[in-house]
Parts: sequence; structure tokens; C-alpha cells
Amino acid sequence: MKTIKAKVQADNPVTESSLDKAIERGELRRKNSLQATAVTYLPPCLAVSFEDGSGVLLPVANYPEFDDFEGEELASLTVGYAGTALCHEGKDLHVSIAGLISASKPLMAMAASVVASRNGRQSSAAKSEAARANGKKGGRPRKVDVVLPVPTKKPS
Repeated sequence: MKTIKAKVQADNPVTESSLDKAIERGELRRKNSLQATAVTYLPPCLAVSFEDGSGVLLPVANYPEFDDFEGEELASLTVGYAGTALCHEGKDLHVSIAGLISASKPLMAMAASVVASRNGRQSSAAKSEAARANGKKGGRPRKVDVVLPVPTKKPS
């Protein structure tokens, strides 16, 4: 296990530039995270809406967290924790939206497919250079089937 020593920064003054950097980091983190804006109960599912206008339907029956909930309690769920959780104050419930989505095998399979597709399209400087070098040589070499000679038995 790797040990990381904490840095003591209690005496660092807050300046305009450090505040601007912190705000910038926060905005970047917000843009790259799951940000739900609303939850609606549409029997038998919860409809979770996100900042970009997309949404997902989660069947309540698939999640044991909601087993003892009635219809009006499901309808009174709210989005909390900066858009990352579904909350019900009366039942003291706080459930991660990412956790609910990751519990669904079809949604995770689709997410894995999307990530693989997106990662396959990414290009690095080394990949671009290799493509240019191959292009100068006439492109990717064709696969050639190599036929090995079949050994023959010698008469004894």
C-alpha cells in the first residue's frame, strides 16, 4: 500500500488567484460528474432527469432500498447532495444515483459499450505519428498467410 503524507496548508492565505483556481476546479468537477436535477415517480419507475436534459427510468421493484415506500413517499423523493443522491428526509434515506444506475446490469453494459466506443476513437500523439509513418510506407501492411511446409516421413 502506498502512503501519502498530508501537506499542512493551514497558514496559506486565500488570495484572489487561489480562489479563482478553486472555483475553476469546482466547475470542472461539476461538469464531469453526474448532476441530477429532478426525480419524478412514474409508477412503477423513478424518472431521474439530468442537467443536459437526458434522463433514466429506474424500476422501483429492482431496488430493495424502496421496499417499504408507498406511492406518495416515492413521489416525495428529492435530489440532494449536489445532484448525486435521491433523498427522503422522513425516512432518513440518502441513496447514490450512481449506485442505483450501477446496480442495473443493462445500464452498466450500455455504459461499458459507450466508454469502449469513445475510448477507441481517441488518438494520442504517438498513435498519430505511427499512422503517418505507416502512411508513408503505403499504409498498413496486408496480412499474408504463411504456409509452412509439411514434413514428410523418410522411409527407414
